[in-house]
Amino acid sequence: MNLTEFAKKLGLSVSTVSRALNGYTDVSDATRRKIFEAAEQLGYVANPAARGLRKRSSGLIAFVLSYPQKQFASPFFLDMLVGIDERLRETEFQLVVTTSPSMEGELACFKRLVEKQRVDGLIFARTRKHDDRIEYLQSSGVPFVTHGRSETSEPFPYLDIDHGVVGRNGCGRFIGLGHTRIALLNTPSYLMYSHHRRAGYEAALKAAQLKVDKSLIVDEELTEEGGAAGARKLLCLKNPPTAILCGNDLVAMGAMRAISEAGLQPGSDVGVIGSDDNPYGKYLPVPLTTFHSPVVEVGRRLSDLLLLAIDGKPASELQELWIPELVIRASDGPSRRASDHRPKKAVAAS
Repeated sequence: MNLTEFAKKLGLSVSTVSRALNGYTDVSDATRRKIFEAAEQLGYVANPAARGLRKRSSGLIAFVLSYPQKQFASPFFLDMLVGIDERLRETEFQLVVTTSPSMEGELACFKRLVEKQRVDGLIFARTRKHDDRIEYLQSSGVPFVTHGRSETSEPFPYLDIDHGVVGRNGCGRFIGLGHTRIALLNTPSYLMYSHHRRAGYEAALKAAQLKVDKSLIVDEELTEEGGAAGARKLLCLKNPPTAILCGNDLVAMGAMRAISEAGLQPGSDVGVIGSDDNPYGKYLPVPLTTFHSPVVEVGRRLSDLLLLAIDGKPASELQELWIPELVIRASDGPSRRASDHRPKKAVAAS
């Protein structure tokens, strides 16, 4: 039987059983005895690679860059890595960075790091609504921390930026400017923060007594090309949006390009707001309004949380939610109350 099945038979959480078997001191003596007695009676044998991880320290902390791999050049991830490395250089641990060529190959990448390279801990981002990477790491007993949340039954360490705030305050900004046709050009639905952002967006519309129009919600890839493709779909609607809230700044940059290609002016004909404060956004012809988070500090704090997890602090005490700040530039546009024009209907590209 595997660890999940063993824990279920005992009526205990996977993390409690895993921590007891791996020698953590935060499990009571009575619970520890119960677990070891049951293991002997049921013939349960823990994964030797996972059991050996804590006893045979490698001195390595792995940062796994999530798919798509080409986003390695993203300023967001580079800044995060700077923060992670700055903090780890103050310790005995060394940072290693790895990627997976596909979503399908990511779990194998995690297993290799745990069972062969025997890293002492892992950090990764872009968590999913249902994330088998998190479930695997919980069952293996390996300390880890994520940049993002997930819908799991067991608590795990994370630091997340509140994208519910992005959706709510970004949409609210447009509503305050007088927009009523506000689109959400969102990131892929398998990502957890996409759900938080959409929930915030819909909450803002409902609070303003505006209809949630599903034709104005489009999911696209986390790329400039994805943003352009999504914006073209929105602009070709019979009643196109006057404002677009985008899942990140690359998506927003693609949307602004598509708006310009349609003969419209970003920030004048169609308002645009991004998220993640890409350093190039302020230098665009129409500087990009966006949401800012201190990404280097996020990286440092992710390292802090992982070090605490390695020291045995319970996962439920290692969960932080940071609030992003709206940075207003020019792309969100003038008030629609002062200007009653609507964008022209875009012509579909041949």
